[in-house]
Amino acid sequence: MFELEVNAEFCAAHAIVIYGEREAIHGHNWQVTLTIAGPNLNQDGLLCDFHEVQSVLNLSIDGFQNTNLNSVPPFDQLNPTTEHVAKYIAEDCQKLLRKMLPRGAHVSACRVTEAAGCAATYRPRSPGSTQANPHP
Repeated sequence: MFELEVNAEFCAAHAIVIYGEREAIHGHNWQVTLTIAGPNLNQDGLLCDFHEVQSVLNLSIDGFQNTNLNSVPPFDQLNPTTEHVAKYIAEDCQKLLRKMLPRGAHVSACRVTEAAGCAATYRPRSPGSTQANPHP
């Protein structure tokens, strides 16, 4: 299995609900690492084009830049935790990359860091997988 990673950053504020209490709004420089995995390389020796994946990741996070996540869909209805942000970006990128990625390649992980030492990783089930996701 080959893996490729691309990184991006966006600046945004949020105020999450913890144990029923909304915390004070505060901002982060969110770091995002999107990982693509696949079993085969193409004729050029590439899993896929870094630039295409980077463009899709940038498109996925563009609407979050310099916002309050609590006011941006889907987080206007969903607690904007780091875990939810990672899941949203992973699923959005998988949908956007579906036609660009070679057969068998998929988004294998999305790691979002909201502050030094504080990160969440979401690992979506690979397309065609029938097993439960071991990392919900």
